[in-house]
Amino acid sequence: MTPVQHVSKNSSFISGSGFFLFVLLLTAANLRAPITAVGPVLENIRLTFGLSASAAGLFNFIPLILFAALAPVAAGLGNRIGLERSLWGAIALITFGTIIRWSNSETALWSGTLMLSAGIAAANVLLPPLIKRDFTDHTAKYIGLYAATMSITASLASGIAVPLTQLSEAGWRLSLGVWAVPGIIALIAWLPLLRHRRQQAKAPTAQPVPTRNPWRTLTGWQVALFMSLQSLAFYTLIDWFTPYAQTNGFSQAQAGWLLFWYQAVAIIANLGCMVVLRKVRDARLTAFIASSAIFLGMLGLLIQPRLAIIWLSLAGLGAGASLVLCLSLFNLRARHHRQASQLSGMAQCVGYGLAALGPLFFGVLHDQSGNWTVPFTVLVGLSFIQMLLAPLAGSAKQI
Repeated sequence: MTPVQHVSKNSSFISGSGFFLFVLLLTAANLRAPITAVGPVLENIRLTFGLSASAAGLFNFIPLILFAALAPVAAGLGNRIGLERSLWGAIALITFGTIIRWSNSETALWSGTLMLSAGIAAANVLLPPLIKRDFTDHTAKYIGLYAATMSITASLASGIAVPLTQLSEAGWRLSLGVWAVPGIIALIAWLPLLRHRRQQAKAPTAQPVPTRNPWRTLTGWQVALFMSLQSLAFYTLIDWFTPYAQTNGFSQAQAGWLLFWYQAVAIIANLGCMVVLRKVRDARLTAFIASSAIFLGMLGLLIQPRLAIIWLSLAGLGAGASLVLCLSLFNLRARHHRQASQLSGMAQCVGYGLAALGPLFFGVLHDQSGNWTVPFTVLVGLSFIQMLLAPLAGSAKQI
């Protein structure tokens, strides 16, 4: 097996862990905000272009389905041309896609959304193996801070979207276009890392030992299914909690604040799980506790929806911890950064594929049954399956 590269104390500033962490967090700030900024101004967009409700719903569907479809492609690209160059290209897609959406054109809006979603899909896959390759000793710390940064900027983008529409005549275009700024900064910040990597590439390196393809292993499927179930629960709740809450006596504004709280407590879990994973190698108990929190949260919403603040707190803590676990498992269960890239691509392909279909299936169940009991019962059942699967996905056994 190829020795893992570690950062020595004599490393230059550019190759050091501090600068990489800065670039990592800057990159993470671009991986959810361009998407979550759309929801609060979706009605404005719909009215501007006369879109139907179904067409407007594609703004939620497109990113997730692209996350799934492009994940294996991104993994292969990263192993072929290099992680740094692939990541820089991914950030460029996010930035240019965001800039394109500034144009007051429906074609620009859709093409920009496709472009930035493709970039986010690639970056999702490529960051975990980069951490495993160069900063193995900091995996838990970096993954936790990376996930927390995504959660913070996702919440911020949702929170400031409507106020930004009132600042200029650009309206909703400003709410979406402002997220090109962190993208441009990230593109510039990555340039020193690209140059440093090119210099390293000139030195002779040992050939990596061939590794098993995760698609052909039980371990790979355990991680992929764990990713699938936690993603499905999260995105289904994000899409459908508001109408469910309104039928149980909450106003639309109250439901919105409850969803904000659900995402906010996930940030606490991101950081908490980071601390735990730094101290333990076997994550079975952590995975089980996180999954149990999601299960109890979903069950509580089904049985006592008026206590939603309690159940969303539980589910949010479980969701935040599960996300960090998934990102960490790509590295913990792989023997080499190339295999970590393959596992990341596989798990996100399967995971986001089901996450994209989950809200759609949930809506069909609601329409067919005429109530919320049936779809929420199915969601509780799937969360229970995640709880059973958690000890298998979280074990220390590598592929």
